[in-house]
Formats: sequence, C-alpha cells, structure tokens
Amino acid sequence: MLILVLLVITALGFDFTNGFHDTGNAMATSIATGALKPKVAVGLSAILNLVGAFLSVEVAATITKEVLNIQQTSGPDAGEIVAGITPTTALLIIFAGLIGGILWNLFTWLFGLPSSSSHALFGGLIGSGIAAIGLSGVNWHGVFGKIIVPALLAPVIACVVAACGTWLVFTITRHLAESRKEQGFRYGQIASASLVSLAHGTGDAQKTMGVIAMALIVTGHLDASTVSHGLPLWVVASCAAAIAIGTYLGGWRIIRTLGKGLVEISSPQGMAAEASSAAIILTSSAAGMALSTTQVATGSILGSGVGKRGAQVRWGVAGRMAVAWLTTLPAAGLVGAASFYIANLLGNVAGAVAIFGLLVAASGYMYRRAQQNKVDAGNVNDDWDDTTGSVLPTDPGATPDTTARSA
Repeated sequence: MLILVLLVITALGFDFTNGFHDTGNAMATSIATGALKPKVAVGLSAILNLVGAFLSVEVAATITKEVLNIQQTSGPDAGEIVAGITPTTALLIIFAGLIGGILWNLFTWLFGLPSSSSHALFGGLIGSGIAAIGLSGVNWHGVFGKIIVPALLAPVIACVVAACGTWLVFTITRHLAESRKEQGFRYGQIASASLVSLAHGTGDAQKTMGVIAMALIVTGHLDASTVSHGLPLWVVASCAAAIAIGTYLGGWRIIRTLGKGLVEISSPQGMAAEASSAAIILTSSAAGMALSTTQVATGSILGSGVGKRGAQVRWGVAGRMAVAWLTTLPAAGLVGAASFYIANLLGNVAGAVAIFGLLVAASGYMYRRAQQNKVDAGNVNDDWDDTTGSVLPTDPGATPDTTARSA
C-alpha cells in the first residue's frame, strides 16, 4: 500500500510537470504577439486544461494496455497480472517509469527545450519494463502503432497544415492594413489558443490517469474492463487539478523558446499555428492516440514561419529541439531502468522510498539551478538574443546561434 501511495503522489507530480512543461504549446504565440498578457494566458490555459481533463478517457485506456505487458488485455483474464510478475514488481515498474519521465521533463525545462512530456513518460515506462522483464515486457505493437508512428507523422503534418493556413491567411488579407490585420487576428488567437488548451487537457491529463489506473488494476483496486467507460472520480479530479496547477505556474522557459526563439511570429501566424495544433490534437485524442502536443505545437509554429514570405525561422533552435525529441525516449528509458534496478536491489518498500528520495533531491537541484537564471512573466517576451541562441535573455556561456535565416 505504501508503494501504491508513493506511486500515485509521483504520478500527480508528473502531471504537474506536464502542465508547466506544455503551457507554451497553447499560449506561447498568444503571449509573444501580445494577444494575451502572460498571467492571463496561463490562467486561461489552466482553467481549460482542467475542463478538458473531464471530457474523455480514450487516451487513458490506451495507456493501460498499449505500453507495458504486465497485465492481460483481453479474454476472460483481462486485467490479471501476467504470469511471473508480482503486484509489487508491477508497481515498481510503473513507479520507476514515472521517475524517468519527471526527471527528463525537468531537465529539458531547465534548458528551455520543448520536448515531449508524453514521450518522456513512455520512455520511462519502456525502460523500466525492459529492466524488469526484458523486451517481452513492452507491448511493441502498441508502442509502434500508437506512439512511434504518430510521433514521426504529427509534427510534419502540423507543419504542412500550418504553412498552408498561414499562406492562405496572408493571401486573403493582403490588402488589409497591417495594424487592422494584427488587431483582428489577436482576437482569433485567443479563441484558437483556448481550443489548444482544452485539447491538451483531453489528451495529456489522461496519460497520468492511465498510469494511475494501471497501478490500481495490478493491485486489484480497479476492474480493467471498466476503464474504457470511465475512471474513479478521484483519479480524474486529482489529475485534472495537478495539470491545471502546473499549467498556471507557467513554464516560462519553454514559453519563451516557443514564442520568441523559434519564429518571429505575428498574430495571423499565431492563429494559423494554434488552429492547426488544436485540430490535430483533438482528432488524435478521439482516436485514442497518445500524441505529443509539444511536437504538434512546434511543428505548427515552424509551419507558420515557412508559410509567411520573409519570416525569420531560427533553424538552429529547431535543430536543438529535434535532438531533444530524438533523445527523449532513450534518455527517459535509461533513467527509468536505473530507477527500477535501484528499487529492486534495495527491495520493495525500501527501494521505493529510496528512488522517491532520489527524485525529490534531483528535482530540487534542478529547480535551484533554474532560479539562478530565472525566466518569468516579466522577461518572457524580451527580444531573443541571436548571439547566444539561448532561452535566457543573457547567457554568456551559451554557444552562438548563427543559423537564423528567412524562410
């Protein structure tokens, strides 16, 4: 029971990091163009993430059966733990996977890199599953179909859709005065950014719900056959609250990268990017695909730069994001595997307490590092310094970024 309690606390901690890590997906462009003031933007996003978390359970159902092979997913024994795995081992696998996801989220947040929280979670679970059971511990068919393929296609599709939308917007409004154009599309941005926040709640909060549900199933506290029809209210409400609180705190480092570091964005571009992101995220949530909202939003923002003649796209920043995307699954997987080995070595409860303590210590260290060079609502919209290529307004230790060019 102690392991289960620590796991639920850690899962809600992951949901919290997911919230502040992904706020920029919805609100970065609206903040950058001045459509919304920074604090108003994150407050609105938090409310809509809270509402969105109550709208669907399709992604949660996917998480419980499409990532790990620790329970039967069909037949009369659906929900039963696979032979040879004890409930305690199953809990430690899930627990260690969550730690991998949280630490990767915090590491990329520290450097202002909008990597995928979803893939950090999946990577952590895959790593801990392999460490505990071997390659058979992972549902590779589900991982490939529901995670890998969408991860490859989503940012490309988002980029193309946003580029076409941006081109169309500027073509239609080419005779309007620039001031009227900016003012009108800022109102549109508020609506489209709100829709992205709602969509984010329907997808990302459910991933944590699915992890908690998986833990409840393997310990006999929840019937696997009922997950697709709904989850206990306390699971939904706690996950909704955790992601909303995380969203409200802002994640300003990543908001700055997406809003100022990737593309010098205008209101028409912002609306096109947000509308593209919302359409793709909502479609994937309805299909039960655990899509990365970060990859969709980043692809859309890039597309908005490609679609506007003469827009500045910082391909060096985009390249660093791509590296973070490629390393998210394996890096989080290594942390998840290491966490399971430590927990298993120390044994059950002692091991769970030990890795929880390591998580708290590592999280505290990264938070203190971030406070030394703070990005907040006051400087999130400062002009991007191309001489450093850094998320920070001034960072003398960064490598110069000289790859910005006109698209």
